[in-house]
Amino acid sequence: MELIVTEKNNAARRIADILSEGGATTDTTADVNVYEWGGRRCIGLSGHVVGVDFPPEYSDWRDVEPAELVHADVVKEPTQEDIVNALQRLAREADSVVIATDYDREGELIGKEAYELVREVNEEAPIQRVRFSSITDNEVKSAFADPDDVDFDLAAAGEARQIIDLVWGAALTRFLSLSARQMGEDFISVGRVQSPTLKLIVDKEREIEAFEPDDYWELFADLARDDTTFEAQYFYEGEDGTEQERVWDEDAAERAFSVLREASAAVVESVSRRTRSDDPPAPFNTTQFIRAAGSLGYSAGRAMSIAEDLYTAGYITYPRTDNTVYPEDLDERDLLGEFEQTVFGDDAEMLLEADDLSPTEGDEETTDHPPIHPTPDFPDRNKLSEDEWEIYELVVRRFFATVADPAVWEHLRVVADADGESLKANGKRLVEEGYHAVYPYFNTSENYVPDVDEGDRLDLTDPRMEAKETQPPRRYGQSRLIETMEDMGIGTKSTRHNTIEKLYDRGYIEGDPPRPTTLAKAVVEAAEEYADLVVSEQMTSELEGDMTAIAEGEKSLDEVTRESREILDRVFDELTESREEIGDHLRDSLKADKTLGECPECGDTLLVRRSRTGSYFVGCDGYPECRFTLPLPSTGEPLVLEETCEEHGLHEVKMLAGRDTFVHGCPLCAAEEAEESEDRVIGACPECGEEHGGELAIKQLQTGSRLVGCTRYPDCDYSLPLPRRGDIEVTDAYCDEHDLPELVVHDGDDEPWELGCPICNYEEYQQRQRKQGVEALDGIGPATAEKLEEAGIEDVGDLASADADEVAESVSGVSAENVRDWQAQAD
Repeated sequence: MELIVTEKNNAARRIADILSEGGATTDTTADVNVYEWGGRRCIGLSGHVVGVDFPPEYSDWRDVEPAELVHADVVKEPTQEDIVNALQRLAREADSVVIATDYDREGELIGKEAYELVREVNEEAPIQRVRFSSITDNEVKSAFADPDDVDFDLAAAGEARQIIDLVWGAALTRFLSLSARQMGEDFISVGRVQSPTLKLIVDKEREIEAFEPDDYWELFADLARDDTTFEAQYFYEGEDGTEQERVWDEDAAERAFSVLREASAAVVESVSRRTRSDDPPAPFNTTQFIRAAGSLGYSAGRAMSIAEDLYTAGYITYPRTDNTVYPEDLDERDLLGEFEQTVFGDDAEMLLEADDLSPTEGDEETTDHPPIHPTPDFPDRNKLSEDEWEIYELVVRRFFATVADPAVWEHLRVVADADGESLKANGKRLVEEGYHAVYPYFNTSENYVPDVDEGDRLDLTDPRMEAKETQPPRRYGQSRLIETMEDMGIGTKSTRHNTIEKLYDRGYIEGDPPRPTTLAKAVVEAAEEYADLVVSEQMTSELEGDMTAIAEGEKSLDEVTRESREILDRVFDELTESREEIGDHLRDSLKADKTLGECPECGDTLLVRRSRTGSYFVGCDGYPECRFTLPLPSTGEPLVLEETCEEHGLHEVKMLAGRDTFVHGCPLCAAEEAEESEDRVIGACPECGEEHGGELAIKQLQTGSRLVGCTRYPDCDYSLPLPRRGDIEVTDAYCDEHDLPELVVHDGDDEPWELGCPICNYEEYQQRQRKQGVEALDGIGPATAEKLEEAGIEDVGDLASADADEVAESVSGVSAENVRDWQAQAD
C-alpha cells in the first residue's frame, strides 16, 4: 500500500480525487479522514502536527528565570495527537510513502515532520517527495510521475525559525511580563520578528506626533473659451528654478490673488502635447497581491487566507511566492483560452486576438513557484463566497493585465499669462485603454482641457485662494507595512501577514491603518533604552539571511541557532541590569492605556479592569479603600478613546467586537441613564409568575444593554435580549401563545422593526442559529467552512462558544482576529 501525506485534509481529498479520477472512497482512521483507491491511501495533516517547546520543568514562570530559557533544550511534542496516531497507524502498513505537502520552507518542514513520524514506526518503506505549484490535474499527475527526495536543508531552515522564534519569544515575553507583573492572559508578548515590526509602526506614529504643520496657500481660477470652462492653477518659479504651486508667504499669496481678481482674461503663452505609454503591471508575487487585495478592503491575513483556500481548491497557483516572472513552460495563450466560455470570455477573446502575447516581468525571478495566477480549473461561482469570488477575479484580471497591451494617455499642458501672473492647466485623456479594459482596479479618470493655441485670449473667472496646511506622514496601511518589512528583510512572505495579526491580537495595534497603543509604545521605548537588539531590524534581517543560508546548504541548523542564542545572551545582559526600571516604565504605560479619569467618589483614578472571570469593568485605582465600580458591556474588548464626556470628564469607551464594534460612550452616563429609567412591565414571567408573581419588564442596564427580564431578579434570572438602540414601542397586539404584547423598535429614519412577542422572537432566533452552518457568517466560504468542520465546528453555535485562540491554532489560514470577528457576528 502506498501512503500519500498532504498538508491539509482538503488538499488530501482533492489530490485523491485527481489521482483516482473520482473513484476514491472515504474512511476514517482514529477519527481522521483517509481517502483510499487502488492500493493507495491519502491522509491530510493539519499543518504542523508536532511543535517545538521547552521540557516541562521550564513551564513554571515563577520558578524559572527567563534567562534560563536562552540555552534550554527544545523538544518536539505532538500537537495534534489524533492525526499523529492516524498517520503512524497507516504508516505501519505502508510499502511506500509520498510526501505531498506545500512546496516552501514551512511545507518542507511539515513534510520532514511527517517523514520522522513515519520512520518511528516504519524503517523500511521508501519515502519520496512530490512538489507542485497548483493542485490541478496536470500538475499533480506530473508531480507524482516524477517524485524527488525531501529537501532536509530547506526543512532545517524552517526548523531553525521555529527554534529561534520560540527561544526569543518565550524568554523575552516572560522577562517583560514578570517585570511589569503582567501574568495570565494579560502577558506582554515579544517576538523576534514581531518587535522590529512594532517599532516600524511606533516610529511612524512618532513622526506623526512630532509633525508641526506649515501654512501655505494655493490659487486657482477658471479659464473659458467658446463656452468651455476648465480649471487652472497659479504657479511661480522657485529659487531652484522649478515650478512651485504652494505659496508659503501669505502676503505674496494675497498679492498674486489681487492680480487674478482684477484680471478678466489670460493669454495662452504655450501649449505642449505628448503621449505617454502606461505599461501593464507585473505578475503578482505575495506582497503585491496583498497590496492589491488591500485596495479592495481586505486585511493582509484575510487576503492570504482566501488565497490559500483558492489554491487548495485548485483555482489559483500557490500564493506564497517572491516570483514576478512567468516560467517558460506557461503557455499564456492556452491559459487565456480556458476562460473563453466563462464570464471572463469577452475579455479573454479580446486578448487572444493579439498576434503576439508578451507578458510583463517584474524584478524578482525565482525557481520555486510561479507568480500567482489562475489555473485552467474554473470554479462554480455559486460555490464561492463573495469574498472568495472577488479575490479570484482579482487574480484572473491581474493575469489578463500582464498579457494585455500598454495603455496610451494623451497629455495637454496649457500655460497662460494673467497680467503678469502665470496659470497652468494639465489635461489628460485615455487614448488607448490597453490593459485598463481588463484590469479596472487602477484610476483612469480624465481631466479635460480644450485644444487651444498660443496667443488665444481666454476669459478668466472665479479666482480663488485656498489656505492649507502641510499634512503629517500617513500611517502604514497593512500592505504598505508588509512592503516595508520586505524591503528591510523583516520576516518572510509566509510570515509577515501573520506577524501583523499577532500585533492586533496582543493589543499592540488597533484600527486600520494600524496605530500603536500606549502599551506598544512602552514596549518599544523600553527595548530601545535597555536592549535595542530586541527591536533591531538589522539583527532580524541577518538571522533571516542565516536561515536562507541553511536552506542553501551553506550553514547548519545548530550553527545558526547557537549564534541566535549568543545574541540573546547579550540582550539579557543589558535587560537584567535595568529590570526594575523596565517594570516601572511598563506598568505606568499600561495604566495610562486604561485610564478614564477621576473617580467621582474619592478623586483617585478610574481604570478599565478585568475580573477573574474575564469580564471587563471600570474600577477605582484606590481599591480596596474605594470600591466604586461601573459595569461595561459583556460584548467585545474595551478601548479607551481620546474623546471625553462633557458632563463627567471621563474618557469614552469603545467595545471592539469585530464588525459589531460599537462606542459605549461614558460609562457613568450609561449607569446614570439606567438608574433614571423606569422598568416597563409587559406581562407575567413564564418561569416564576404563576408561583411567585414575577413579572417581565423592559429594563435598561448600566452596561448600556436592554433586555426583557423578571422583576424578581436576582431570585429569578429569566431574561430575553433586546436591541441596544432605538425606541421600543409596546403595542396593543398580543401573542396568543405567551400573552405578551408585541414590540416595535424605532431607530431613526430606518423602517420600524416589528420585533413581535419577545419570547417568540428569541425562540425563532435560536432555531435559526442552530440550523445555520458557519457559511452563514460573512467572510466564511466553503473551503474555510470545511476546515472549521474538521476542527469540530459544524455550526454557528459551535463557533460562538469556541476559544478563538485554540481555533486559530488548529485551523490553517484562520487567525484569532478572524474567529473573534465571526463570533461577534454570531452573537
